[in-house]
Amino acid sequence: MATLNGFNANEIDPAASFDPIPAGKYVASIVESEMTITKAGDGQYLKLTFEVGEGPYTGRRLWARLNLDNPNPQAVQIARAELSAICRAVGVLQPQDSCELHNLPLCIKVTCSKRGDTGDIVNEVKGYEKKEAAFSSGPNPAAAAPAPGPAPQAQNRPPWQR
Repeated sequence: MATLNGFNANEIDPAASFDPIPAGKYVASIVESEMTITKAGDGQYLKLTFEVGEGPYTGRRLWARLNLDNPNPQAVQIARAELSAICRAVGVLQPQDSCELHNLPLCIKVTCSKRGDTGDIVNEVKGYEKKEAAFSSGPNPAAAAPAPGPAPQAQNRPPWQR
């Protein structure tokens, strides 16, 4: 049993839906990162947590895994290319630690795909660009998407402005 110290659900907005967000480009920033050992125990991946910072999906989080240490050289090459794209998008070309990439706005390209094991539709981060360059070619399709409901009040500002 846990004491909830007089918690009152009437005073707090409920959590928003965790359904996938529509495919498109979103302004986001990395808010967490950590190196994690692979399930097989033969390598490590950099787990990045992105938080959408603008538009109707502000506050939503998405994840990417970069296989920076893996027995498969092609997986490592792909991960290093993705990390290079992230570094260029946020303007930190020689980071010594992944935390140097945190809270810097960039544009992420989000896709939707079906999980092979459950059939659920999930989001995947498939590309990274500078924030300024990302929307210069046209409108942001994500900005026109309907809002999923009220966002938590603490997340109304982009993470890099907190």
